[in-house]
Amino acid sequence: MQIDDLLITESQLKSKLNKSVHENRRDEFALLLAMLSHDVLDFSQFHLPKTEIENLATSEEALREEFGAGPKQPLAPEKFDMLIGQFNSSLISELGAQTGMKCIKLNQYLKPEPLTIRDDDKHVPLNILDNCELSVRRRIKNENMQLANPPIDAGAFYDSLNDDTIHQPLHLIAV
Repeated sequence: MQIDDLLITESQLKSKLNKSVHENRRDEFALLLAMLSHDVLDFSQFHLPKTEIENLATSEEALREEFGAGPKQPLAPEKFDMLIGQFNSSLISELGAQTGMKCIKLNQYLKPEPLTIRDDDKHVPLNILDNCELSVRRRIKNENMQLANPPIDAGAFYDSLNDDTIHQPLHLIAV
C-alpha cells in the first residue's frame, strides 16, 4: 500500500478500507483510519454544493439601537503599536486606587479596549500552528488542496493501460 499525499477524507482511500476489512487485515484498517484527518470539517459531507440563503439579518447598528447595547468593542486598534499595553497596568492601578473597581468597569463598558494588538484576522501565532495537524497547517498556508476528484490525465492513463512493459509481470504470473 502506497499513498502519495496527506490522507484527509475516506474518498481518497477509494476501496482500500473495504478490502482491508474483507481480507481480515485489521492492522491496515486501523492504520488507514488513524491516518485520516481528525477535523470534522474535512469530511466529505461538509463539501456539498452551497445553496443561496435569503438574507433576513438586519444591520448590527440597528440591532444595537433596538436592544440598547453599548458601543462595539474593537477587535484591534486602528494603528499597530507594540507598546500599547506598556502603561495600562499603572493607569488601571492608579484609577482603581482612586475611584474603585466600579469606575474601572464603567470605563470599560463606555470605552471598550481592543481585544488584541494586531488588526490581522489571518495572523495565527506560530506556537498555535506548531500544535496543529499537517492538514490544518496546509489549509492555513493556502496550499491548493483538492479533496475530491483530483485531476487526471486520461490520455496518459489509457496509454499506460496499453503499455505491455507495465503489465509484463502480470503475464508471467498468469502463465
